[in-house]
Amino acid sequence: MSSKQPASISDLDSHPVTAKRWKDLETLFGERGACGGCWCMWWRLSRSQFNKQKGVGNKKALKKIVASGEIPGILAYSNGEPIGWCSVAPRERFPVLERSRILKRIDEKPVWSVVCFFVAKPFRRKEVTIELLKAAIEYAKKCGAKIVEGYPVEPKKTKMPDVFAYTGLASAFRQAGFVEVLRRSDTRPIMRYFVR
Repeated sequence: MSSKQPASISDLDSHPVTAKRWKDLETLFGERGACGGCWCMWWRLSRSQFNKQKGVGNKKALKKIVASGEIPGILAYSNGEPIGWCSVAPRERFPVLERSRILKRIDEKPVWSVVCFFVAKPFRRKEVTIELLKAAIEYAKKCGAKIVEGYPVEPKKTKMPDVFAYTGLASAFRQAGFVEVLRRSDTRPIMRYFVR
């Protein structure tokens, strides 16, 4: 992975992850599967199943999703290199949300959920997340979504380790046009983008 910085954020382009882009996702996630063998399966599996297959098992599970033709998210590229990821899909694909006391459904409206981000280290704090959110909105809109929902963190301290901000920061969601609709926890707003 090159550490070359994009000349500007406008140099980024984004694409839904299909089977032909699997290698790019693998390159971005690296040996650790983005973070500790997660392979972005945290929201899709029970805790016991997630822990049991952490690492290689989670990688195989995500690869199976991609191979099936399901789009699990969006990749951002800079100069042809994959540098960012955003997981976006209909909320039903993420059963852990349904079991969450803080992030459970707020109504019966069908929503698409943005649950996770991963940005290559040299590209962090450069608004890549905002661009990924915009791409996720466009993709969800093309698929018929009327509401895109996110579950970012809004830390009480101004600085927090990147690893704890994997659901995104509320400030990035606001910049992408999301509005807060409910907050069951001081640091975890539920935010929505209403597709026009």
